[in-house]
Amino acid sequence: MASRVQRKRIRKSPADRRAEIVASAARVAISEGLEAITLRRIGELLDIRPGLVSHYFPAVEDLVAEAFGNAATAELDGLLPPGQRTGTPSQHLTRFFAQATGEAYDAISRLWINARHLSRYRPVLRERVAEQEAAWRERLADVIRAGAERGEFRTDDAYVTAVQILVVIDGLAAHANTGTDSTVPRVTRMAAATAERELGLPDGALADSAPGAPRGRG
Repeated sequence: MASRVQRKRIRKSPADRRAEIVASAARVAISEGLEAITLRRIGELLDIRPGLVSHYFPAVEDLVAEAFGNAATAELDGLLPPGQRTGTPSQHLTRFFAQATGEAYDAISRLWINARHLSRYRPVLRERVAEQEAAWRERLADVIRAGAERGEFRTDDAYVTAVQILVVIDGLAAHANTGTDSTVPRVTRMAAATAERELGLPDGALADSAPGAPRGRG
């Protein structure tokens, strides 16, 4: 008679289990959309009972908001790391524009569009979207302020300049997600050109930072 080998389950701490649930939900959000997040689906992916998922997130709306926040924060920290200690503000902006482009950010761009649409009807998600948008504005404004203090940039209001740049990026993201060809150089450089103009930089100063249309945020 064949013996059955039973997998030994590892008991995780509440903090680790919660983080695992959120990370799994974030992956579903990016690949399939926020609507695909259910307690049953996450339970199946992690091979745990839906009841255990609901223990940490009694309302699925809380998990949806947490998943979006997790994905959006990871993106922000990747593009504009907090407390950057190496490089100049100009280099940080160059890196920001360079990395916020291309197919790697198509999925997260779609997630932002998805979240903004659903937030009209879901108050918890709406609050999280607003928090993430504010985080983006402040993080970018901090880089601009640092550049202004070093004499690299010229701006009367770093916050307003950050908003202007992000509005252009969001517009380009929406345009890219329509499937319309957005490879025209004057289009792909629009966000970098806006940054150059608003920060008193010469045309082309951030040229290497814009090989493709940036994906929208904030």
